[in-house]
Amino acid sequence: MSDHNHNASDTNDASSADKLTDGSFDGIQQYDHPLPKWWIWLFAGCLVFAPPYFWYYHNGTEGRSLADQHDQLLAANLKLQFSQMGELKADRETLVRFTYDDSWLRVGRSIFKTNCVSCHGRDGIGQVGPNLQDDHYKNVSDIADILRVLQNGANAGAMPAWKSKLSTNEIVLVSAYVASLRGKSDGSGKPAEGREIAPWPQAPPENASAGEPAAQG
Repeated sequence: MSDHNHNASDTNDASSADKLTDGSFDGIQQYDHPLPKWWIWLFAGCLVFAPPYFWYYHNGTEGRSLADQHDQLLAANLKLQFSQMGELKADRETLVRFTYDDSWLRVGRSIFKTNCVSCHGRDGIGQVGPNLQDDHYKNVSDIADILRVLQNGANAGAMPAWKSKLSTNEIVLVSAYVASLRGKSDGSGKPAEGREIAPWPQAPPENASAGEPAAQG
């Protein structure tokens, strides 16, 4: 009797384990096996974890995305060289040279993103401050004026002076990055302000491989 019950129990377990789903595809049916509980808990954990992860890394806050972190690491590596290069001259010739140097523009971009995006927007498209991607300028007639404006400010303090907050090297490199933004407008930024000015100087011979000037007007 006990053997009969045992065999019946085994049969029931087997039939339960081998239960088929109701639907079929081309005459093929699947076993109706439930997912393992560990898989269900893992999936639920992913659903709980995903929203805060997405919010933290993809809500537009500067410096949190993988691309921003990559730029920061590149900039940090270049700043090791930056500390050994000595103090740059904040003059027109130096600015033109660095405007066409892609490696150092990464450092300038990092400085810009840390200090300038709140007014000029990401990539200089304009926000409270003017759009830096078009050919119109309010306080600049020549590329060297970018250095002057960054150092001393403009518009009665609306553009703050940075000479006491940034080193000379940082001012040169962020000025070069600002100059490099010219001509990159796709029309989605803030409307142009000020007047259109002459193109920037051509790249010096040692920067010729870096490409064409940022804008030709």
